[in-house]
Amino acid sequence: MRVVLFLPPLIQLLIFGYAVNLDVENIRMAWMDQDRTPASRDLLAAFESSKHFQVTATPSREQEVQQLLDQGKVQAVVRVLPGFARGIQRGQTTAAQILVDGANSNTASLVSSYAAQIIGGYSGHAMNPRSRVWFNPDLRSRNYFVPGVVVNIIMFVTLMLTALAIVREKEIGTMEQLMVTPIRPIELMIGKTLPFAVVGLIDLIVVTSAALLVFRIPFRGNALLLLGSAILFLLTSLGAGLFLSTISQTQQQAMMSTFFFSTPAFMLSGFAFPIHNMPVAVQWLTYLNPLRYFMEIVRGIFLKGTGIEVLWPQILSLAVYGVVVMGFSALRFRKRLD
Repeated sequence: MRVVLFLPPLIQLLIFGYAVNLDVENIRMAWMDQDRTPASRDLLAAFESSKHFQVTATPSREQEVQQLLDQGKVQAVVRVLPGFARGIQRGQTTAAQILVDGANSNTASLVSSYAAQIIGGYSGHAMNPRSRVWFNPDLRSRNYFVPGVVVNIIMFVTLMLTALAIVREKEIGTMEQLMVTPIRPIELMIGKTLPFAVVGLIDLIVVTSAALLVFRIPFRGNALLLLGSAILFLLTSLGAGLFLSTISQTQQQAMMSTFFFSTPAFMLSGFAFPIHNMPVAVQWLTYLNPLRYFMEIVRGIFLKGTGIEVLWPQILSLAVYGVVVMGFSALRFRKRLD
Protein backbone atom coordinates (compact mmCIF):
# COMPACT_ATOMS: atom_id res chain seq x y z
CA MET A 1 0.00 0.00 0.00
CA ARG A 2 2.89 2.38 0.65
CA VAL A 3 4.10 1.87 -2.89
CA VAL A 4 0.60 2.34 -4.30
CA LEU A 5 0.11 5.49 -2.24
CA PHE A 6 3.31 7.30 -3.19
CA LEU A 7 4.54 5.97 -6.53
CA PRO A 8 1.51 6.83 -8.75
CA PRO A 9 1.52 10.56 -7.84
CA LEU A 10 5.21 10.77 -8.73
CA ILE A 11 4.65 9.06 -12.06
CA GLN A 12 1.69 11.31 -12.86
CA LEU A 13 3.76 14.37 -11.95
CA LEU A 14 6.48 13.32 -14.38
CA ILE A 15 3.99 12.57 -17.13
CA PHE A 16 2.11 15.85 -16.74
CA GLY A 17 5.35 17.77 -16.52
CA TYR A 18 7.07 16.32 -19.57
CA ALA A 19 4.66 14.41 -21.79
CA VAL A 20 1.48 16.51 -21.63
CA ASN A 21 2.00 19.16 -24.25
CA LEU A 22 -0.72 20.76 -26.36
CA ASP A 23 1.72 22.93 -28.31
CA VAL A 24 2.03 22.01 -31.98
CA GLU A 25 5.72 21.67 -32.74
CA ASN A 26 7.89 19.38 -34.83
CA ILE A 27 5.17 18.91 -37.42
CA ARG A 28 6.03 16.03 -39.72
CA MET A 29 5.58 17.31 -43.26
CA ALA A 30 5.94 15.85 -46.73
CA TRP A 31 7.16 18.00 -49.60
CA MET A 32 5.91 17.29 -53.14
CA ASP A 33 7.67 19.52 -55.65
CA GLN A 34 6.08 19.39 -59.11
CA ASP A 35 7.85 22.52 -60.32
CA ARG A 36 11.48 21.75 -59.39
CA THR A 37 12.85 25.25 -59.80
CA PRO A 38 15.05 27.49 -57.64
CA ALA A 39 11.89 29.29 -56.51
CA SER A 40 10.29 26.09 -55.23
CA ARG A 41 13.52 25.12 -53.47
CA ASP A 42 13.56 28.53 -51.79
CA LEU A 43 10.06 27.85 -50.49
CA LEU A 44 11.24 24.47 -49.20
CA ALA A 45 14.07 26.24 -47.38
CA ALA A 46 11.52 28.53 -45.75
CA PHE A 47 9.70 25.50 -44.35
CA GLU A 48 12.90 23.80 -43.23
CA SER A 49 14.04 26.92 -41.39
CA SER A 50 10.75 27.13 -39.52
CA LYS A 51 10.68 25.86 -35.94
CA HIS A 52 7.32 24.21 -36.57
CA PHE A 53 7.99 21.91 -39.54
CA GLN A 54 10.24 18.94 -40.22
CA VAL A 55 10.33 17.65 -43.79
CA THR A 56 10.38 13.88 -43.37
CA ALA A 57 9.29 12.68 -46.82
CA THR A 58 9.43 13.80 -50.45
CA PRO A 59 6.76 11.85 -52.34
CA SER A 60 6.60 12.03 -56.11
CA ARG A 61 3.28 10.27 -56.72
CA GLU A 62 -0.30 10.64 -55.47
CA GLN A 63 -0.25 7.10 -54.08
CA GLU A 64 2.73 7.93 -51.87
CA VAL A 65 0.91 10.98 -50.51
CA GLN A 66 -2.11 8.82 -49.72
CA GLN A 67 0.00 6.24 -47.90
CA LEU A 68 1.86 8.84 -45.85
CA LEU A 69 -1.39 10.40 -44.60
CA ASP A 70 -3.16 7.07 -44.10
CA GLN A 71 -0.32 5.67 -42.02
CA GLY A 72 0.04 8.86 -39.99
CA LYS A 73 3.68 9.29 -40.98
CA VAL A 74 3.10 12.96 -41.81
CA GLN A 75 0.58 15.51 -40.62
CA ALA A 76 0.68 17.67 -43.71
CA VAL A 77 1.72 17.58 -47.35
CA VAL A 78 2.73 20.74 -49.21
CA ARG A 79 2.47 20.39 -52.97
CA VAL A 80 4.07 22.97 -55.25
CA LEU A 81 2.18 22.93 -58.51
CA PRO A 82 3.78 23.16 -61.99
CA GLY A 83 4.34 26.73 -63.17
CA PHE A 84 5.02 27.99 -59.65
CA ALA A 85 8.21 29.91 -60.53
CA ARG A 86 6.84 31.18 -63.83
CA GLY A 87 3.80 32.65 -62.13
CA ILE A 88 5.94 34.45 -59.53
CA GLN A 89 8.24 35.87 -62.22
CA ARG A 90 5.29 37.22 -64.17
CA GLY A 91 3.70 38.69 -61.07
CA GLN A 92 0.73 36.41 -61.45
CA THR A 93 -1.16 34.69 -58.67
CA THR A 94 0.14 31.17 -58.27
CA ALA A 95 -0.90 28.40 -55.95
CA ALA A 96 0.39 25.74 -53.60
CA GLN A 97 -1.72 23.01 -52.11
CA ILE A 98 -1.63 22.11 -48.41
CA LEU A 99 -3.05 18.70 -47.49
CA VAL A 100 -3.64 18.33 -43.75
CA ASP A 101 -4.52 15.31 -41.64
CA GLY A 102 -7.65 16.63 -39.93
CA ALA A 103 -8.25 13.73 -37.53
CA ASN A 104 -7.18 16.03 -34.68
CA SER A 105 -9.08 19.21 -35.48
CA ASN A 106 -7.04 21.46 -33.17
CA THR A 107 -3.73 20.31 -34.58
CA ALA A 108 -5.04 20.48 -38.16
CA SER A 109 -6.14 24.11 -37.75
CA LEU A 110 -2.74 25.15 -36.42
CA VAL A 111 -0.81 23.19 -39.04
CA SER A 112 -2.85 24.73 -41.84
CA SER A 113 -2.38 28.20 -40.37
CA TYR A 114 1.40 27.81 -39.93
CA ALA A 115 1.84 26.53 -43.47
CA ALA A 116 -0.27 29.32 -44.94
CA GLN A 117 1.77 31.93 -43.03
CA ILE A 118 5.05 30.58 -44.40
CA ILE A 119 3.75 30.45 -47.95
CA GLY A 120 2.17 33.89 -47.67
CA GLY A 121 5.33 35.37 -46.17
CA TYR A 122 7.43 33.91 -48.96
CA SER A 123 5.38 35.11 -51.89
CA GLY A 124 3.60 38.16 -50.56
CA HIS A 125 0.39 38.67 -52.53
CA ALA A 126 1.59 36.80 -55.59
CA MET A 127 0.59 33.43 -54.25
CA ASN A 128 -2.66 31.95 -53.09
CA PRO A 129 -2.20 28.99 -50.72
CA ARG A 130 -5.13 26.58 -50.73
CA SER A 131 -5.67 24.18 -47.85
CA ARG A 132 -7.59 20.94 -47.95
CA VAL A 133 -8.27 18.94 -44.79
CA TRP A 134 -8.43 15.16 -45.04
CA PHE A 135 -10.34 12.71 -42.81
CA ASN A 136 -12.11 15.40 -40.75
CA PRO A 137 -12.98 18.21 -43.17
CA ASP A 138 -15.24 20.04 -40.69
CA LEU A 139 -12.47 19.97 -38.05
CA ARG A 140 -14.83 18.73 -35.35
CA SER A 141 -12.97 17.79 -32.20
CA ARG A 142 -15.58 15.20 -31.26
CA ASN A 143 -14.65 13.21 -34.36
CA TYR A 144 -11.17 12.89 -32.89
CA PHE A 145 -12.02 12.27 -29.25
CA VAL A 146 -15.07 9.99 -29.38
CA PRO A 147 -13.24 7.07 -31.06
CA GLY A 148 -10.60 7.42 -28.36
CA VAL A 149 -13.30 7.14 -25.70
CA VAL A 150 -14.16 3.71 -27.13
CA VAL A 151 -10.61 2.57 -26.37
CA ASN A 152 -10.49 3.99 -22.85
CA ILE A 153 -13.85 2.56 -21.80
CA ILE A 154 -12.94 -0.96 -22.92
CA MET A 155 -9.60 -0.78 -21.15
CA PHE A 156 -10.87 0.68 -17.90
CA VAL A 157 -13.97 -1.50 -17.53
CA THR A 158 -12.34 -4.83 -18.32
CA LEU A 159 -9.20 -4.07 -16.30
CA MET A 160 -11.06 -3.02 -13.16
CA LEU A 161 -13.81 -5.62 -13.28
CA THR A 162 -11.37 -8.50 -13.72
CA ALA A 163 -9.12 -7.37 -10.87
CA LEU A 164 -11.99 -6.63 -8.46
CA ALA A 165 -13.95 -9.81 -9.18
CA ILE A 166 -11.08 -12.14 -8.33
CA VAL A 167 -9.95 -10.16 -5.29
CA ARG A 168 -13.52 -10.18 -3.99
CA GLU A 169 -13.36 -13.98 -3.95
CA LYS A 170 -10.36 -13.71 -1.65
CA GLU A 171 -12.04 -11.21 0.67
CA ILE A 172 -15.23 -13.20 1.21
CA GLY A 173 -13.37 -16.51 1.50
CA THR A 174 -14.82 -18.28 -1.53
CA MET A 175 -11.46 -18.51 -3.31
CA GLU A 176 -10.35 -21.22 -0.87
CA GLN A 177 -13.57 -23.11 -1.54
CA LEU A 178 -12.96 -22.92 -5.28
CA MET A 179 -9.40 -24.16 -4.85
CA VAL A 180 -10.55 -27.42 -3.21
CA THR A 181 -13.06 -28.21 -5.96
CA PRO A 182 -12.15 -30.30 -9.04
CA ILE A 183 -11.96 -27.06 -11.09
CA ARG A 184 -8.54 -26.66 -12.67
CA PRO A 185 -6.77 -23.26 -12.45
CA ILE A 186 -7.14 -22.65 -16.19
CA GLU A 187 -10.89 -23.29 -15.96
CA LEU A 188 -11.21 -20.91 -13.03
CA MET A 189 -9.22 -18.26 -14.91
CA ILE A 190 -11.38 -18.61 -18.02
CA GLY A 191 -14.53 -18.48 -15.93
CA LYS A 192 -13.39 -15.26 -14.29
CA THR A 193 -12.20 -13.49 -17.45
CA LEU A 194 -14.60 -14.62 -20.17
CA PRO A 195 -17.66 -12.75 -18.77
CA PHE A 196 -15.71 -9.50 -18.68
CA ALA A 197 -14.50 -10.09 -22.22
CA VAL A 198 -18.16 -10.27 -23.22
CA VAL A 199 -18.83 -7.08 -21.21
CA GLY A 200 -15.99 -5.35 -23.07
CA LEU A 201 -17.37 -6.36 -26.47
CA ILE A 202 -20.85 -5.20 -25.45
CA ASP A 203 -19.36 -1.87 -24.40
CA LEU A 204 -17.63 -1.67 -27.77
CA ILE A 205 -20.94 -2.17 -29.59
CA VAL A 206 -22.84 0.26 -27.36
CA VAL A 207 -20.27 3.06 -27.50
CA THR A 208 -19.69 2.63 -31.23
CA SER A 209 -23.44 2.75 -31.86
CA ALA A 210 -23.72 5.90 -29.76
CA ALA A 211 -20.82 7.45 -31.66
CA LEU A 212 -22.54 6.80 -34.97
CA LEU A 213 -26.14 7.57 -34.03
CA VAL A 214 -25.80 10.30 -31.40
CA PHE A 215 -22.58 12.12 -32.29
CA ARG A 216 -22.65 11.33 -36.03
CA ILE A 217 -19.01 10.28 -36.04
CA PRO A 218 -17.97 9.03 -39.49
CA PHE A 219 -17.18 5.33 -39.72
CA ARG A 220 -15.23 4.67 -42.89
CA GLY A 221 -13.56 1.36 -42.11
CA ASN A 222 -14.36 -2.31 -41.59
CA ALA A 223 -16.46 -3.25 -38.55
CA LEU A 224 -15.06 -6.79 -38.45
CA LEU A 225 -11.52 -5.41 -38.36
CA LEU A 226 -12.50 -3.22 -35.41
CA LEU A 227 -14.04 -6.21 -33.63
CA GLY A 228 -10.99 -8.42 -34.23
CA SER A 229 -8.64 -5.70 -32.99
CA ALA A 230 -10.79 -5.23 -29.88
CA ILE A 231 -10.53 -8.95 -29.11
CA LEU A 232 -6.74 -8.77 -29.34
CA PHE A 233 -6.72 -5.75 -27.05
CA LEU A 234 -8.94 -7.57 -24.55
CA LEU A 235 -6.19 -10.15 -24.13
CA THR A 236 -3.96 -7.37 -22.79
CA SER A 237 -6.52 -5.63 -20.57
CA LEU A 238 -7.89 -8.88 -19.13
CA GLY A 239 -4.37 -10.20 -18.63
CA ALA A 240 -3.38 -7.01 -16.82
CA GLY A 241 -6.48 -7.28 -14.62
CA LEU A 242 -5.63 -10.89 -13.86
CA PHE A 243 -2.10 -9.87 -12.90
CA LEU A 244 -3.33 -7.08 -10.62
CA SER A 245 -5.58 -9.57 -8.86
CA THR A 246 -2.54 -11.70 -7.97
CA ILE A 247 -0.72 -8.81 -6.29
CA SER A 248 -3.75 -7.35 -4.44
CA GLN A 249 -5.29 -8.66 -1.25
CA THR A 250 -8.27 -6.29 -0.99
CA GLN A 251 -10.60 -4.59 -3.44
CA GLN A 252 -9.23 -1.22 -2.37
CA GLN A 253 -5.73 -2.29 -3.32
CA ALA A 254 -7.00 -3.67 -6.62
CA MET A 255 -8.80 -0.44 -7.46
CA MET A 256 -5.78 1.74 -6.63
CA SER A 257 -3.51 -0.58 -8.61
CA THR A 258 -5.90 -0.24 -11.55
CA PHE A 259 -5.52 3.54 -11.50
CA PHE A 260 -1.77 3.10 -11.20
CA PHE A 261 -1.78 1.15 -14.47
CA SER A 262 -4.53 2.94 -16.40
CA THR A 263 -3.54 6.57 -15.83
CA PRO A 264 -0.05 6.41 -17.40
CA ALA A 265 -1.41 4.19 -20.18
CA PHE A 266 -4.11 6.78 -20.90
CA MET A 267 -1.74 9.74 -20.82
CA LEU A 268 0.79 8.05 -23.13
CA SER A 269 -1.75 6.65 -25.60
CA GLY A 270 -2.08 9.75 -27.78
CA PHE A 271 -5.72 10.20 -26.76
CA ALA A 272 -5.43 13.92 -26.09
CA PHE A 273 -1.76 14.76 -26.29
CA PRO A 274 0.14 14.17 -29.56
CA ILE A 275 2.91 11.65 -29.02
CA HIS A 276 5.28 13.44 -31.40
CA ASN A 277 5.17 16.49 -29.09
CA MET A 278 6.61 14.47 -26.21
CA PRO A 279 10.35 14.18 -25.50
CA VAL A 280 12.10 11.50 -27.54
CA ALA A 281 12.66 9.28 -24.50
CA VAL A 282 8.94 9.40 -23.67
CA GLN A 283 8.05 8.69 -27.30
CA TRP A 284 10.09 5.49 -27.13
CA LEU A 285 8.32 4.63 -23.88
CA THR A 286 4.92 4.81 -25.59
CA TYR A 287 5.86 1.81 -27.73
CA LEU A 288 5.49 -0.28 -24.56
CA ASN A 289 1.90 0.91 -24.20
CA PRO A 290 -0.68 -1.41 -25.86
CA LEU A 291 -3.25 1.37 -25.57
CA ARG A 292 -1.29 3.40 -28.12
CA TYR A 293 -1.67 0.74 -30.81
CA PHE A 294 -5.38 0.20 -30.23
CA MET A 295 -5.94 3.97 -30.26
CA GLU A 296 -4.27 4.23 -33.66
CA ILE A 297 -6.30 1.31 -34.98
CA VAL A 298 -9.66 2.67 -33.81
CA ARG A 299 -9.05 6.18 -35.12
CA GLY A 300 -7.70 4.82 -38.38
CA ILE A 301 -10.79 2.66 -38.90
CA PHE A 302 -13.24 5.37 -37.88
CA LEU A 303 -11.80 8.45 -39.56
CA LYS A 304 -9.48 7.24 -42.32
CA GLY A 305 -11.09 3.98 -43.36
CA THR A 306 -7.70 2.29 -43.32
CA GLY A 307 -7.55 -1.47 -43.58
CA ILE A 308 -5.29 -4.26 -42.45
CA GLU A 309 -2.75 -3.45 -45.18
CA VAL A 310 -1.97 -0.22 -43.30
CA LEU A 311 -2.77 -1.21 -39.70
CA TRP A 312 -1.04 -4.59 -39.63
CA PRO A 313 1.97 -3.33 -37.58
CA GLN A 314 -0.36 -2.11 -34.83
CA ILE A 315 -2.47 -5.28 -34.99
CA LEU A 316 0.62 -7.46 -34.80
CA SER A 317 1.88 -5.46 -31.80
CA LEU A 318 -1.46 -5.93 -30.03
CA ALA A 319 -1.33 -9.66 -30.68
CA VAL A 320 2.19 -9.94 -29.28
CA TYR A 321 1.37 -7.89 -26.18
CA GLY A 322 -1.87 -9.80 -25.65
CA VAL A 323 -0.22 -13.22 -25.77
CA VAL A 324 2.70 -12.16 -23.56
CA VAL A 325 0.62 -10.35 -20.90
CA MET A 326 -2.12 -12.97 -20.76
CA GLY A 327 0.41 -15.82 -20.74
CA PHE A 328 2.48 -14.31 -17.92
CA SER A 329 -0.61 -13.45 -15.87
CA ALA A 330 -2.08 -16.92 -16.37
CA LEU A 331 1.13 -18.58 -15.17
CA ARG A 332 1.28 -16.34 -12.10
CA PHE A 333 -2.40 -16.88 -11.36
CA ARG A 334 -1.98 -20.65 -11.59
CA LYS A 335 1.09 -20.55 -9.36
CA ARG A 336 -0.78 -18.60 -6.71
CA LEU A 337 -3.63 -21.12 -6.79
CA ASP A 338 -1.23 -24.07 -6.57
